[in-house]
Amino acid sequence: MNPMVRRAATILAASALGVLAFAAPASAHVTIAPVEAEAGSYARLDFRVPNESDEASTIEVEVNLPKETPLASVRTKKIDGWKVETKTRKLDKPIDLHGRKVKEAIGTIIWTADSDKTGIQPGEFGEFPITAGPLPDKGTLVFKTIQTYSDKSKSEWIDEPNEDGSEPEEPAPTLKITPAKGGGHHGGTTTGDDDDADDADDHADDEDEAAGSGTTILAAVGTGLAAIALVVAVLAFLARQRGSAAKP
Repeated sequence: MNPMVRRAATILAASALGVLAFAAPASAHVTIAPVEAEAGSYARLDFRVPNESDEASTIEVEVNLPKETPLASVRTKKIDGWKVETKTRKLDKPIDLHGRKVKEAIGTIIWTADSDKTGIQPGEFGEFPITAGPLPDKGTLVFKTIQTYSDKSKSEWIDEPNEDGSEPEEPAPTLKITPAKGGGHHGGTTTGDDDDADDADDHADDEDEAAGSGTTILAAVGTGLAAIALVVAVLAFLARQRGSAAKP
């Protein structure tokens, strides 16, 4: 086999595998998208729930909002085939929301599938969006989540981040608060939570479209590299076969 052909085949194959591996899901636990949001802003948060069972469907997702940093405004979005229930809790200290004292806040959100068929099936994942705010000035918000399957088994994603930065065994979804850039509702100077929540929802939809396009391009590049590697390998095999046939 020609050394140049062998080297090209090796490089292309490794590149294809690297791109495809990068495009694959990094983990199978419940996560939040985005993973960061600005202090003082109203953000759309998508809880992404993969189904890890080979036989049962996910029929319930319970998200517990952080108690230490209650969120004054939380709204859910209708999802076909699912019901949503929110549970409020009284606050030890009222929150000031644009001059209005908020004494209760949503503490738990529970999505329940209408049936096993409308739940998240094996090999699939579901998205459960909310808008929430205003976000605190700093820190990391932890949303402890419990996932229930149709066979009554549960996955409890409730472990808080480790101090050394390593991932715990059953990590809870987390949202890192970044400094506000200033100006507009992202800087915390808001005039109405309804408008801000709508803006957050629209902005997240735009980001989802951009992320979808990026994922499609990445997948196409990976597929193309894999195809090139395959062609080079086939040509090398044929060349080797011709060389063998030419020998007496």
